[in-house]
Amino acid sequence: MCPAALVDRAGVSRSSPRPSGESGDPFRVGVRIAQSGRGARRVPDEELEVSEEMARPAGLTAARWQVVGAVLHEPLPVAGIARVMGLTRQSAQRTADLLVEQGLAEYRPNPAHRRAKLLVATDRGLEAVRRINPAHRALADQLTDQLGGVEGFRRLAHALEKFSAALDTVERTDPLLPGSHLEVTEGSVT
Repeated sequence: MCPAALVDRAGVSRSSPRPSGESGDPFRVGVRIAQSGRGARRVPDEELEVSEEMARPAGLTAARWQVVGAVLHEPLPVAGIARVMGLTRQSAQRTADLLVEQGLAEYRPNPAHRRAKLLVATDRGLEAVRRINPAHRALADQLTDQLGGVEGFRRLAHALEKFSAALDTVERTDPLLPGSHLEVTEGSVT
């Protein structure tokens, strides 16, 4: 790749190695943060788009596939589905109710809790997921190859977790950022 290809139209270097002395340049640091955030934000959007494409032929949406997938091996209450899938309880409830309306899942009594019924995939729900499995398997194989094997997935997951944890722990010094420790008073920042 020629060096000119590593510079975008604004003249910002896109090369991955950091030139010596760059660490203190606020502009370059800001560019790295923006690039990381932009890449991190694109992943869920692209994953959702691919999931929607795979789920559509089976009569599901990505959200319905996610929820019915959570109960393939064991029935769960809606709160349990929300916890496992990282959803709000209300979102999991709406999706579960839609699955029941479509005949892809059903509620059954929960011996551990009288009011929190268990969601179970029906035969139609299992068949819908089976229809998605070949495309899902092919995508997983392609991504595994692109990322350099299972270890590549592990490294990616670790990097994303590390990035997220770093963002959670940084001290916010910009008075316009939520959670900032600085106060803005007329004419000064303290």
